[in-house]
Amino acid sequence: MFLKSRKKKKSRSWRSRFLILCLFVVLLTALQVFIFGFIKPPLTIPVARAWIAYGFKQENYPQPRQWVELEGFSPHLRRAVLASEDQRFLRHHGFDFIELGQALRSLHEGGALRGASTISMQTARTMFLWPARSWWRKFGEAYYTLWLELLWSKEKILEFYLNSVDWGPGIFGAEAASLKYFNCHALYLDARQAALLAAVLPGPHLWRPDRPTEAVMRRVERIQQEMEKMPLVENGKS
Repeated sequence: MFLKSRKKKKSRSWRSRFLILCLFVVLLTALQVFIFGFIKPPLTIPVARAWIAYGFKQENYPQPRQWVELEGFSPHLRRAVLASEDQRFLRHHGFDFIELGQALRSLHEGGALRGASTISMQTARTMFLWPARSWWRKFGEAYYTLWLELLWSKEKILEFYLNSVDWGPGIFGAEAASLKYFNCHALYLDARQAALLAAVLPGPHLWRPDRPTEAVMRRVERIQQEMEKMPLVENGKS
């Protein structure tokens, strides 16, 4: 009886410690997301990785980054990115189950696997997770997406996305991409330039917006048609 009692106490002690550890992790990650909502990060994880790779001569020199407020991005670009990446961005809570269902249906019917990541999910991945393909990374992506949607506004999520998304070798964020490909600031992109930038987002290391392939041009045409339906996200409004 004495031994059983000791085992029960030990088991409860381990459970208590595990629950305390889980609570600590939850509070720590929530605080992390909250703080990042007010502090513009000098580096994101992909940028840090690019600098490390450059140090080992494995990738191009990362382009200088300048943080841009949401209103500093062309309205055309904001609409083009929504049209390309997440048309229900303002209506979902981080996960687009409609798009996910369509992707699974397409796969079941023998089509290619389509991405169903929302802008919120991509932002969570870029801001907080090391790039690696695993179920743990997927779980972390979903976990951080929940916190982003709880603690950040949609405007803040879109601003962070546009400042951090990968737009080619060593090119992170729309400002760097605009200067690299069109020699202008992101605020002054016209509708076609914005559609070209958005069209290469699924494969920024395969395609270039200033040298579009036929596949990219087909995407550009579709994006330009959808842009007219997209809301303009700015100043806490849509």
